[in-house]
Amino acid sequence: MGNEKQIDSGRRNLIVATGAAGGVVGLATAGALVSTFQPSERAKAAGAPVEVDIAALNPGEMVTVEWRGKPVWVLKRTPEMVASLKKTDGKVADAESKRNPDEYTPEYARNEWRSRKPEILVAVGICTHLGCSPSSKFQPGPQPSLPDDWEGGFLCPCHGSTFDMAGRVFKNKPAPDNLQVPRYMFLSDTKLVIGKDEKGEA
Repeated sequence: MGNEKQIDSGRRNLIVATGAAGGVVGLATAGALVSTFQPSERAKAAGAPVEVDIAALNPGEMVTVEWRGKPVWVLKRTPEMVASLKKTDGKVADAESKRNPDEYTPEYARNEWRSRKPEILVAVGICTHLGCSPSSKFQPGPQPSLPDDWEGGFLCPCHGSTFDMAGRVFKNKPAPDNLQVPRYMFLSDTKLVIGKDEKGEA
């Protein structure tokens, strides 16, 4: 009789110890799983709106900033660059940005300039074909891989898609859509924020 009690007591202690250890491991695992569902600081920062100061940007110059891991171009167009858009209206595939407007062009950029101000272009520098980054080819005139009547714009080196100074894709090119214009707004004449507008964050 006394022996049985000792064995039961030993088993009970073993079961309690095992259960406690299992509970600790279970809690640690659950804690690790929960932490993986929470975005990291880097992930939060990657999606946050980005402020850009364009006070030092001269006409004809472009700055590239990163937003959500993508290059975003802010180009201060010259009067000649803005004027070239009238010449390319008939050569681009979607002059009025009607294709996939909700994905590629906010309402305030559905105009010839694809921007809030004629002289400022804000566009995601990723070709809508297969995701390459186009090169700036602002100099008008004949050049390798470009037509003789080139007015200036962007050339995708991967498959030859060309875009005008508003990021509008030319006809008969692999890219199906114009370059994306992210949501943005001006905070002042010289500062803008990308990834946010009057309707909130993108």
